[in-house]
Amino acid sequence: MSTKKELPQILLVEGNDDQHVIWALLEKYAIPETFSVVDSKGIDNLFIQLPVRFKQSGIRTIGIIIDADTDIAGRWQHLKGLLAAQGVALPDFPTPSGTIVEGNIKFGVWVMPNNQISGMLEDFIRFLVPDKDPLLAMADSILNSIEQQQLNRYNPIHKSKALIHTWLAWQEDPGTPMGLAITKKYLDSDVAIAQAFLDWIIALFS
Repeated sequence: MSTKKELPQILLVEGNDDQHVIWALLEKYAIPETFSVVDSKGIDNLFIQLPVRFKQSGIRTIGIIIDADTDIAGRWQHLKGLLAAQGVALPDFPTPSGTIVEGNIKFGVWVMPNNQISGMLEDFIRFLVPDKDPLLAMADSILNSIEQQQLNRYNPIHKSKALIHTWLAWQEDPGTPMGLAITKKYLDSDVAIAQAFLDWIIALFS
């Protein structure tokens, strides 16, 4: 996948990691590149540019992928208010299979990790770690020990980031980025949540 000229259908994401994870999934399943995946350089920038995108000439479909972080309900209510000003009526709660709203401009949103719980991209990736992987359990145990000794330098809300990147550091090619870890099959993209995410992508941009 590439970031050449933007297409009339766009998918806004928070950052570079999201972009490469999505490209890897699309490539693996040979999903046509009918939309541009745009790195918004952060959630604040994504929210700032969203109203502008609705006024952009030629745009047919806008999708966004955002982290729930620690408060999925608060994040959703903020987005709901932002979209109401654009004439888009979001449901009261995220649709578990990914929200899609039809209109003059089709709009969709996926809230990481699974539209139902608080978390972020790394929590989504954790679902893709092969079932009962012993290294994931070991990494989790080590992080728990570090936190109990108050040696962690990461914010506890970013524990999932520390966990996934620790696990990735122990793979055949240490430190492989998340997107490339999908390509190298360290991660299992056949799991239900990955398939649900891809179904949402296909439905949104079909």
